[in-house]
Amino acid sequence: MPFILGTNSIKDTGYDVANSCRFNSGSSDRLNRTQTAGNRRTYTISWWLKRSGLSASTSIIGSDPDGSHGNHFTIIDFNSSDNLDLSEYSSGHTFRLITNRKFRDVSAWMNIVFAVDTTQATASNRLKLYINGVQETSFSTENYPSQDLETRFNLNSNIFTIGGRSGQYLNGYFAEVVTIDGTALDATSFGEFDEDSPTIWKPIDVSGLTFGTNGFYLDFEDSSALGNDVSGNNNDFTVNNLTAVDQSSDSCTNNFATLNPLQVQIGTANEPVFREGNLQIHGSSTGAIKFYAPSTIGVSSGKWYAEFKSTISSNVFGMVGVDSNPGELARNDQYPGYYANSYGYYKDGNKYTADSASSYGNSWTNNTIGVALDLDNNKLYFSKDGTFQNSGDPTSGSTGTGAISITAPSSTTAGAYFFVLGDGSTSYINPFDCNFGSPIHSISSGNADGNGYGNFEYAVPSGYYSLNTKNLAEFG
Repeated sequence: MPFILGTNSIKDTGYDVANSCRFNSGSSDRLNRTQTAGNRRTYTISWWLKRSGLSASTSIIGSDPDGSHGNHFTIIDFNSSDNLDLSEYSSGHTFRLITNRKFRDVSAWMNIVFAVDTTQATASNRLKLYINGVQETSFSTENYPSQDLETRFNLNSNIFTIGGRSGQYLNGYFAEVVTIDGTALDATSFGEFDEDSPTIWKPIDVSGLTFGTNGFYLDFEDSSALGNDVSGNNNDFTVNNLTAVDQSSDSCTNNFATLNPLQVQIGTANEPVFREGNLQIHGSSTGAIKFYAPSTIGVSSGKWYAEFKSTISSNVFGMVGVDSNPGELARNDQYPGYYANSYGYYKDGNKYTADSASSYGNSWTNNTIGVALDLDNNKLYFSKDGTFQNSGDPTSGSTGTGAISITAPSSTTAGAYFFVLGDGSTSYINPFDCNFGSPIHSISSGNADGNGYGNFEYAVPSGYYSLNTKNLAEFG
Protein backbone atom coordinates (compact mmCIF):
# COMPACT_ATOMS: atom_id res chain seq x y z
CA MET A 1 0.00 0.00 0.00
CA PRO A 2 1.15 3.62 -0.48
CA PHE A 3 2.16 5.70 2.51
CA ILE A 4 1.16 9.31 2.99
CA LEU A 5 1.04 11.18 6.27
CA GLY A 6 -2.45 12.37 7.11
CA THR A 7 -3.95 12.42 3.64
CA ASN A 8 -7.55 13.56 3.47
CA SER A 9 -8.20 12.22 0.00
CA ILE A 10 -6.49 9.33 -1.75
CA LYS A 11 -9.24 8.43 -4.16
CA ASP A 12 -11.15 9.97 -7.03
CA THR A 13 -13.82 12.02 -5.26
CA GLY A 14 -16.03 12.78 -8.27
CA TYR A 15 -15.71 16.56 -7.94
CA ASP A 16 -12.28 17.81 -8.95
CA VAL A 17 -10.49 20.95 -7.83
CA ALA A 18 -7.97 21.69 -10.56
CA ASN A 19 -5.74 24.27 -8.89
CA SER A 20 -4.55 25.95 -5.76
CA CYS A 21 -2.38 29.00 -5.14
CA ARG A 22 1.03 28.62 -3.49
CA PHE A 23 1.99 31.32 -0.96
CA ASN A 24 5.58 31.95 0.14
CA SER A 25 6.18 34.03 3.25
CA GLY A 26 9.61 35.19 2.11
CA SER A 27 7.99 36.88 -0.88
CA SER A 28 5.21 38.52 1.19
CA ASP A 29 2.62 36.84 -1.06
CA ARG A 30 -0.95 37.93 -0.46
CA LEU A 31 -4.30 38.83 -2.02
CA ASN A 32 -6.41 41.78 -0.94
CA ARG A 33 -9.53 43.71 -1.88
CA THR A 34 -11.44 46.69 -0.50
CA GLN A 35 -14.81 45.66 0.89
CA THR A 36 -18.06 47.50 0.35
CA ALA A 37 -20.81 47.64 2.98
CA GLY A 38 -22.19 44.18 3.70
CA ASN A 39 -23.67 42.12 6.50
CA ARG A 40 -21.28 42.41 9.44
CA ARG A 41 -23.31 40.19 11.72
CA THR A 42 -23.93 37.14 9.56
CA TYR A 43 -21.49 35.56 7.10
CA THR A 44 -19.38 32.47 6.36
CA ILE A 45 -15.79 32.02 5.23
CA SER A 46 -14.56 28.66 3.91
CA TRP A 47 -11.23 27.64 2.50
CA TRP A 48 -9.00 24.62 1.93
CA LEU A 49 -5.44 24.91 3.19
CA LYS A 50 -2.23 22.89 3.08
CA ARG A 51 0.34 24.26 5.48
CA SER A 52 4.06 24.37 4.76
CA GLY A 53 5.62 26.43 7.56
CA LEU A 54 5.04 25.74 11.25
CA SER A 55 5.78 27.19 14.71
CA ALA A 56 5.47 30.83 13.70
CA SER A 57 2.62 33.33 14.02
CA THR A 58 0.94 33.21 10.62
CA SER A 59 -1.97 35.28 9.44
CA ILE A 60 -4.41 33.40 7.19
CA ILE A 61 -7.35 35.71 6.55
CA GLY A 62 -8.18 39.11 7.99
CA SER A 63 -10.04 42.39 7.67
CA ASP A 64 -8.83 45.80 8.87
CA PRO A 65 -8.63 49.43 7.72
CA ASP A 66 -5.34 49.19 5.80
CA GLY A 67 -4.32 45.54 5.46
CA SER A 68 -1.73 45.73 8.23
CA HIS A 69 -3.97 44.16 10.91
CA GLY A 70 -2.82 46.84 13.31
CA ASN A 71 -5.05 47.89 16.22
CA HIS A 72 -8.49 47.30 14.68
CA PHE A 73 -8.96 43.95 13.02
CA THR A 74 -10.81 40.71 12.64
CA ILE A 75 -8.31 37.96 11.92
CA ILE A 76 -7.89 34.20 11.60
CA ASP A 77 -4.36 32.92 12.10
CA PHE A 78 -2.10 30.20 13.43
CA ASN A 79 -0.22 31.19 16.56
CA SER A 80 3.40 30.24 17.21
CA SER A 81 2.22 27.02 18.90
CA ASP A 82 0.21 26.03 15.77
CA ASN A 83 -3.22 26.54 17.32
CA LEU A 84 -5.92 28.28 15.32
CA ASP A 85 -6.67 31.75 16.72
CA LEU A 86 -9.84 33.60 15.64
CA SER A 87 -10.20 37.05 17.09
CA GLU A 88 -11.41 40.61 16.73
CA TYR A 89 -9.61 43.51 18.36
CA SER A 90 -10.55 47.15 18.75
CA SER A 91 -9.26 48.70 21.99
CA GLY A 92 -9.49 45.18 23.39
CA HIS A 93 -10.78 41.86 22.11
CA THR A 94 -14.47 41.76 21.23
CA PHE A 95 -14.21 38.00 20.69
CA ARG A 96 -11.54 35.33 20.63
CA LEU A 97 -11.39 31.58 20.09
CA ILE A 98 -8.11 29.65 20.35
CA THR A 99 -8.23 25.93 19.69
CA ASN A 100 -6.69 23.38 22.02
CA ARG A 101 -5.89 21.36 18.95
CA LYS A 102 -2.61 22.03 17.14
CA PHE A 103 -2.33 21.88 13.36
CA ARG A 104 1.07 20.52 12.36
CA ASP A 105 0.40 18.30 9.37
CA VAL A 106 2.27 19.62 6.33
CA SER A 107 1.33 16.70 4.10
CA ALA A 108 -2.46 16.99 3.95
CA TRP A 109 -5.18 19.42 2.95
CA MET A 110 -7.80 20.57 5.43
CA ASN A 111 -11.05 22.49 5.10
CA ILE A 112 -11.71 25.33 7.56
CA VAL A 113 -15.16 26.92 7.81
CA PHE A 114 -15.82 29.95 10.02
CA ALA A 115 -19.54 30.75 10.39
CA VAL A 116 -20.64 33.94 12.13
CA ASP A 117 -24.13 34.93 13.28
CA THR A 118 -23.99 37.41 16.12
CA THR A 119 -27.80 37.75 16.13
CA GLN A 120 -28.06 34.39 17.93
CA ALA A 121 -29.32 34.51 21.52
CA THR A 122 -26.97 31.73 22.66
CA ALA A 123 -23.41 33.04 22.77
CA SER A 124 -21.74 29.82 21.57
CA ASN A 125 -23.94 29.83 18.46
CA ARG A 126 -22.58 33.21 17.34
CA LEU A 127 -19.25 31.76 16.17
CA LYS A 128 -18.81 28.26 14.78
CA LEU A 129 -15.60 26.70 13.52
CA TYR A 130 -15.55 23.52 11.45
CA ILE A 131 -12.44 21.50 10.60
CA ASN A 132 -12.88 18.88 7.87
CA GLY A 133 -16.63 18.80 8.39
CA VAL A 134 -16.61 18.52 12.19
CA GLN A 135 -17.45 21.42 14.50
CA GLU A 136 -14.55 22.37 16.76
CA THR A 137 -15.68 22.63 20.40
CA SER A 138 -12.47 22.49 22.44
CA PHE A 139 -10.87 25.88 23.02
CA SER A 140 -8.23 27.13 25.43
CA THR A 141 -9.67 30.64 25.03
CA GLU A 142 -13.42 30.88 24.39
CA ASN A 143 -14.80 34.41 24.40
CA TYR A 144 -17.84 35.00 22.20
CA PRO A 145 -19.04 38.34 20.81
CA SER A 146 -21.90 40.25 22.31
CA GLN A 147 -25.27 39.75 20.64
CA ASP A 148 -25.65 41.74 17.39
CA LEU A 149 -21.99 42.78 17.36
CA GLU A 150 -21.02 44.20 13.98
CA THR A 151 -17.62 42.71 13.16
CA ARG A 152 -15.01 44.13 10.79
CA PHE A 153 -15.61 41.62 8.05
CA ASN A 154 -17.84 43.30 5.46
CA LEU A 155 -17.11 46.75 6.90
CA ASN A 156 -17.19 49.36 4.16
CA SER A 157 -13.67 50.37 2.98
CA ASN A 158 -11.95 47.73 5.12
CA ILE A 159 -9.28 45.61 3.43
CA PHE A 160 -9.94 41.87 3.19
CA THR A 161 -6.57 40.07 3.08
CA ILE A 162 -5.73 36.48 2.20
CA GLY A 163 -2.24 35.12 2.89
CA GLY A 164 -0.98 37.30 5.70
CA ARG A 165 0.35 40.61 6.88
CA SER A 166 3.77 42.11 7.52
CA GLY A 167 5.92 39.64 9.42
CA GLN A 168 3.19 37.00 9.46
CA TYR A 169 2.80 35.76 5.90
CA LEU A 170 1.65 32.24 5.10
CA ASN A 171 3.79 29.40 3.84
CA GLY A 172 1.33 27.05 2.20
CA TYR A 173 -1.42 26.52 -0.34
CA PHE A 174 -4.97 27.90 -0.59
CA ALA A 175 -7.78 26.32 -2.62
CA GLU A 176 -11.52 26.96 -2.94
CA VAL A 177 -11.65 30.20 -0.94
CA VAL A 178 -15.27 31.26 -0.47
CA THR A 179 -17.07 34.01 1.44
CA ILE A 180 -20.84 34.11 1.89
CA ASP A 181 -22.16 37.56 2.86
CA GLY A 182 -25.45 37.41 4.77
CA THR A 183 -25.75 33.72 5.66
CA ALA A 184 -24.12 31.54 8.32
CA LEU A 185 -23.65 28.11 6.75
CA ASP A 186 -22.31 24.90 8.21
CA ALA A 187 -19.56 22.81 6.64
CA THR A 188 -21.96 20.71 4.54
CA SER A 189 -22.38 23.64 2.16
CA PHE A 190 -18.70 23.26 1.20
CA GLY A 191 -17.92 19.56 1.56
CA GLU A 192 -19.16 16.09 2.34
CA PHE A 193 -17.94 12.84 3.83
CA ASP A 194 -17.13 10.14 1.32
CA GLU A 195 -19.78 7.43 1.25
CA ASP A 196 -17.20 4.63 1.07
CA SER A 197 -14.66 6.18 3.45
CA PRO A 198 -16.72 8.14 6.01
CA THR A 199 -13.68 9.72 7.67
CA ILE A 200 -12.60 11.38 4.42
CA TRP A 201 -13.91 14.93 3.99
CA LYS A 202 -13.98 16.10 0.38
CA PRO A 203 -15.01 19.29 -1.40
CA ILE A 204 -18.25 19.75 -3.32
CA ASP A 205 -19.24 22.19 -6.03
CA VAL A 206 -19.95 25.57 -4.41
CA SER A 207 -20.77 27.51 -7.56
CA GLY A 208 -24.51 27.41 -6.88
CA LEU A 209 -24.33 29.12 -3.48
CA THR A 210 -25.81 32.57 -2.89
CA PHE A 211 -22.69 34.65 -2.23
CA GLY A 212 -24.19 38.02 -1.20
CA THR A 213 -22.76 41.52 -1.71
CA ASN A 214 -19.17 40.92 -0.58
CA GLY A 215 -19.24 37.21 -1.34
CA PHE A 216 -16.63 35.71 -3.63
CA TYR A 217 -15.26 32.40 -4.88
CA LEU A 218 -11.56 32.06 -5.75
CA ASP A 219 -10.78 28.87 -7.69
CA PHE A 220 -7.28 29.92 -8.90
CA GLU A 221 -7.87 28.45 -12.36
CA ASP A 222 -6.68 31.54 -14.23
CA SER A 223 -2.91 31.72 -13.73
CA SER A 224 -2.84 35.24 -15.21
CA ALA A 225 -5.41 36.48 -12.65
CA LEU A 226 -5.05 34.47 -9.45
CA GLY A 227 -7.35 36.90 -7.63
CA ASN A 228 -10.22 36.33 -10.06
CA ASP A 229 -13.63 35.97 -8.39
CA VAL A 230 -15.77 33.40 -10.25
CA SER A 231 -18.90 33.82 -8.10
CA GLY A 232 -20.43 36.25 -10.59
CA ASN A 233 -19.95 39.19 -8.23
CA ASN A 234 -16.67 40.34 -9.76
CA ASN A 235 -15.22 40.86 -6.30
CA ASP A 236 -11.72 40.34 -7.64
CA PHE A 237 -8.62 40.53 -5.45
CA THR A 238 -5.43 42.45 -6.08
CA VAL A 239 -2.45 40.13 -6.48
CA ASN A 240 0.68 40.98 -4.49
CA ASN A 241 3.94 39.22 -5.44
CA LEU A 242 2.17 36.14 -6.80
CA THR A 243 2.86 35.12 -10.40
CA ALA A 244 1.58 32.50 -12.82
CA VAL A 245 4.06 29.94 -11.52
CA ASP A 246 2.35 30.14 -8.11
CA GLN A 247 -0.69 28.44 -9.58
CA SER A 248 -0.34 24.85 -8.43
CA SER A 249 -1.96 21.56 -9.47
CA ASP A 250 -1.56 20.40 -5.86
CA SER A 251 -5.14 20.57 -4.63
CA CYS A 252 -7.63 19.25 -2.10
CA THR A 253 -8.73 16.55 -4.56
CA ASN A 254 -5.25 15.62 -5.79
CA ASN A 255 -2.60 15.98 -3.13
CA PHE A 256 0.98 16.10 -4.49
CA ALA A 257 4.10 15.15 -2.58
CA THR A 258 6.32 17.89 -1.21
CA LEU A 259 9.37 17.78 1.04
CA ASN A 260 8.67 16.96 4.67
CA PRO A 261 10.28 19.50 7.06
CA LEU A 262 9.14 17.47 10.06
CA GLN A 263 11.52 14.61 9.34
CA VAL A 264 14.85 16.40 9.40
CA GLN A 265 17.90 16.81 11.60
CA ILE A 266 16.82 19.46 14.12
CA GLY A 267 18.67 21.52 16.66
CA THR A 268 21.81 21.74 14.56
CA ALA A 269 23.40 24.86 13.15
CA ASN A 270 22.36 25.99 9.68
CA GLU A 271 19.42 23.69 9.12
CA PRO A 272 18.08 23.92 5.56
CA VAL A 273 15.36 26.49 4.99
CA PHE A 274 12.18 25.28 3.30
CA ARG A 275 10.44 27.66 0.91
CA GLU A 276 7.86 27.72 -1.87
CA GLY A 277 5.37 25.28 -0.41
CA ASN A 278 8.14 22.93 0.79
CA LEU A 279 9.41 22.48 -2.75
CA GLN A 280 12.62 24.46 -2.32
CA ILE A 281 15.64 23.78 -0.12
CA HIS A 282 17.55 26.98 0.50
CA GLY A 283 21.26 26.53 1.01
CA SER A 284 23.79 27.68 3.55
CA SER A 285 27.43 28.51 2.90
CA THR A 286 28.46 26.92 6.20
CA GLY A 287 26.57 23.65 5.87
CA ALA A 288 26.75 21.42 8.95
CA ILE A 289 24.22 18.72 7.97
CA LYS A 290 24.15 15.81 5.53
CA PHE A 291 20.45 14.96 5.43
CA TYR A 292 17.94 17.53 4.16
CA ALA A 293 14.47 15.96 3.90
CA PRO A 294 12.33 13.15 2.46
CA SER A 295 9.16 13.37 0.38
CA THR A 296 5.88 13.46 2.29
CA ILE A 297 4.69 10.42 0.34
CA GLY A 298 6.34 7.00 0.33
CA VAL A 299 5.55 4.24 -2.15
CA SER A 300 5.77 0.46 -2.06
CA SER A 301 4.72 -0.44 -5.60
CA GLY A 302 4.32 1.17 -9.01
CA LYS A 303 6.61 3.39 -11.06
CA TRP A 304 7.29 6.99 -10.01
CA TYR A 305 9.14 10.00 -11.42
CA ALA A 306 10.35 13.28 -9.93
CA GLU A 307 12.90 15.99 -10.81
CA PHE A 308 15.34 17.86 -8.57
CA LYS A 309 17.07 20.96 -9.90
CA SER A 310 20.33 22.01 -8.28
CA THR A 311 20.26 25.79 -8.45
CA ILE A 312 23.92 26.77 -8.05
CA SER A 313 27.09 26.18 -10.09
CA SER A 314 29.72 26.15 -7.33
CA ASN A 315 30.19 24.59 -3.88
CA VAL A 316 27.96 21.71 -4.98
CA PHE A 317 27.91 18.69 -2.67
CA GLY A 318 24.32 17.60 -3.18
CA MET A 319 22.93 14.09 -3.30
CA VAL A 320 19.62 12.95 -4.78
CA GLY A 321 18.19 9.54 -4.02
CA VAL A 322 15.61 7.25 -2.48
CA ASP A 323 15.56 5.73 0.99
CA SER A 324 13.44 3.16 2.81
CA ASN A 325 13.88 4.68 6.27
CA PRO A 326 14.49 8.44 6.07
CA GLY A 327 13.90 8.77 9.81
CA GLU A 328 17.16 6.94 10.39
CA LEU A 329 18.99 9.35 8.08
CA ALA A 330 17.44 12.26 9.95
CA ARG A 331 18.24 10.92 13.43
CA ASN A 332 21.87 10.23 12.60
CA ASP A 333 22.33 13.00 10.03
CA GLN A 334 23.61 10.84 7.20
CA TYR A 335 23.50 11.29 3.46
CA PRO A 336 21.32 9.32 0.99
CA GLY A 337 23.20 6.11 0.28
CA TYR A 338 24.77 5.78 3.70
CA TYR A 339 22.71 2.80 4.83
CA ALA A 340 21.61 -0.37 3.11
CA ASN A 341 18.30 0.20 1.31
CA SER A 342 19.39 3.80 0.75
CA TYR A 343 20.61 4.95 -2.66
CA GLY A 344 22.12 8.26 -3.75
CA TYR A 345 23.52 9.90 -6.88
CA TYR A 346 26.32 12.24 -5.82
CA LYS A 347 27.47 15.37 -7.61
CA ASP A 348 30.77 13.69 -8.64
CA GLY A 349 28.85 11.09 -10.69
CA ASN A 350 29.20 8.22 -8.23
CA LYS A 351 26.33 6.21 -6.85
CA TYR A 352 26.22 5.37 -3.15
CA THR A 353 24.60 2.61 -1.14
CA ALA A 354 25.59 1.08 2.21
CA ASP A 355 28.20 3.88 2.54
CA SER A 356 30.02 2.58 -0.53
CA ALA A 357 30.68 4.53 -3.72
CA SER A 358 30.95 3.16 -7.22
CA SER A 359 31.17 4.68 -10.68
CA TYR A 360 27.79 5.44 -12.22
CA GLY A 361 27.31 8.53 -14.37
CA ASN A 362 28.31 12.09 -15.14
CA SER A 363 29.08 14.72 -12.54
CA TRP A 364 26.58 17.54 -12.12
CA THR A 365 26.32 21.08 -10.78
CA ASN A 366 23.36 23.30 -11.61
CA ASN A 367 21.52 20.57 -13.50
CA THR A 368 18.17 18.81 -13.24
CA ILE A 369 18.39 15.30 -11.82
CA GLY A 370 15.49 13.03 -12.73
CA VAL A 371 14.65 10.00 -10.59
CA ALA A 372 12.70 7.07 -12.05
CA LEU A 373 11.75 4.59 -9.32
CA ASP A 374 10.43 1.23 -10.56
CA LEU A 375 9.03 -0.71 -7.60
CA ASP A 376 7.38 -3.32 -9.80
CA ASN A 377 10.85 -4.55 -10.75
CA ASN A 378 12.89 -3.00 -7.89
CA LYS A 379 15.04 -0.86 -10.18
CA LEU A 380 16.24 2.74 -9.87
CA TYR A 381 17.38 5.14 -12.59
CA PHE A 382 18.84 8.66 -12.47
CA SER A 383 18.98 11.15 -15.34
CA LYS A 384 20.96 14.33 -15.84
CA ASP A 385 19.09 16.96 -17.86
CA GLY A 386 16.91 14.28 -19.41
CA THR A 387 19.63 11.73 -20.23
CA PHE A 388 19.51 8.59 -18.12
CA GLN A 389 22.91 7.70 -16.77
CA ASN A 390 24.77 4.43 -17.26
CA SER A 391 22.83 4.03 -20.55
CA GLY A 392 19.79 3.37 -18.40
CA ASP A 393 16.41 2.50 -19.87
CA PRO A 394 13.60 2.90 -17.30
CA THR A 395 11.19 1.10 -19.64
CA SER A 396 13.28 -2.09 -19.75
CA GLY A 397 11.28 -3.71 -16.96
CA SER A 398 12.81 -6.71 -15.22
CA THR A 399 15.82 -6.55 -17.55
CA GLY A 400 16.82 -3.32 -15.81
CA THR A 401 19.09 -1.93 -18.51
CA GLY A 402 21.58 0.40 -16.79
CA ALA A 403 19.55 0.28 -13.57
CA ILE A 404 20.57 0.27 -9.93
CA SER A 405 18.99 -2.81 -8.36
CA ILE A 406 17.35 -2.06 -5.03
CA THR A 407 15.91 -4.13 -2.19
CA ALA A 408 12.22 -4.95 -2.53
CA PRO A 409 10.11 -2.58 -0.39
CA SER A 410 8.57 -5.52 1.48
CA SER A 411 12.04 -6.38 2.81
CA THR A 412 12.75 -2.89 4.16
CA THR A 413 11.99 -1.37 7.56
CA ALA A 414 9.18 0.92 6.43
CA GLY A 415 7.98 -1.24 3.56
CA ALA A 416 8.25 1.75 1.27
CA TYR A 417 10.67 4.14 -0.41
CA PHE A 418 10.78 7.93 -0.16
CA PHE A 419 12.53 10.40 -2.42
CA VAL A 420 15.30 12.08 -0.40
CA LEU A 421 17.84 14.90 -0.65
CA GLY A 422 21.10 15.33 1.18
CA ASP A 423 24.75 16.21 1.08
CA GLY A 424 27.98 14.26 0.95
CA SER A 425 29.77 17.00 2.87
CA THR A 426 29.15 19.14 5.92
CA SER A 427 30.65 22.24 4.33
CA TYR A 428 27.71 23.43 2.24
CA ILE A 429 23.94 22.97 1.95
CA ASN A 430 23.13 22.55 -1.72
CA PRO A 431 19.93 24.38 -2.73
CA PHE A 432 17.36 22.45 -4.76
CA ASP A 433 14.06 23.15 -6.48
CA CYS A 434 11.94 20.00 -6.24
CA ASN A 435 9.33 18.98 -8.77
CA PHE A 436 6.94 16.16 -7.91
CA GLY A 437 4.67 17.39 -10.70
CA SER A 438 3.77 20.91 -9.57
CA PRO A 439 6.91 22.98 -10.23
CA ILE A 440 7.92 26.24 -8.55
CA HIS A 441 9.90 27.47 -11.55
CA SER A 442 8.99 28.01 -15.18
CA ILE A 443 9.18 24.88 -17.32
CA SER A 444 10.52 25.44 -20.82
CA SER A 445 9.02 22.33 -22.42
CA GLY A 446 6.28 20.83 -20.25
CA ASN A 447 5.76 17.08 -19.92
CA ALA A 448 2.92 15.33 -18.12
CA ASP A 449 2.80 11.70 -17.07
CA GLY A 450 0.67 9.13 -18.86
CA ASN A 451 -2.32 10.06 -16.71
CA GLY A 452 -2.06 13.71 -17.69
CA TYR A 453 -0.75 14.83 -14.29
CA GLY A 454 2.38 16.83 -13.60
CA ASN A 455 4.48 19.37 -15.43
CA PHE A 456 8.09 18.30 -15.86
CA GLU A 457 11.07 19.71 -17.72
CA TYR A 458 11.92 16.37 -19.29
CA ALA A 459 9.82 13.54 -20.69
CA VAL A 460 8.36 11.20 -18.10
CA PRO A 461 9.35 7.62 -18.99
CA SER A 462 6.44 5.56 -20.27
CA GLY A 463 4.61 3.85 -17.41
CA TYR A 464 5.95 6.21 -14.72
CA TYR A 465 3.79 8.69 -12.82
CA SER A 466 4.02 11.83 -10.73
CA LEU A 467 3.64 11.36 -7.00
CA ASN A 468 0.11 12.41 -6.09
CA THR A 469 -2.91 10.79 -4.48
CA LYS A 470 -4.88 10.20 -7.68
CA ASN A 471 -1.99 8.29 -9.20
CA LEU A 472 -1.44 6.43 -5.92
CA ALA A 473 -5.06 5.30 -5.88
CA GLU A 474 -4.67 3.87 -9.37
CA PHE A 475 -1.10 2.63 -9.53
CA GLY A 476 0.18 2.39 -5.97
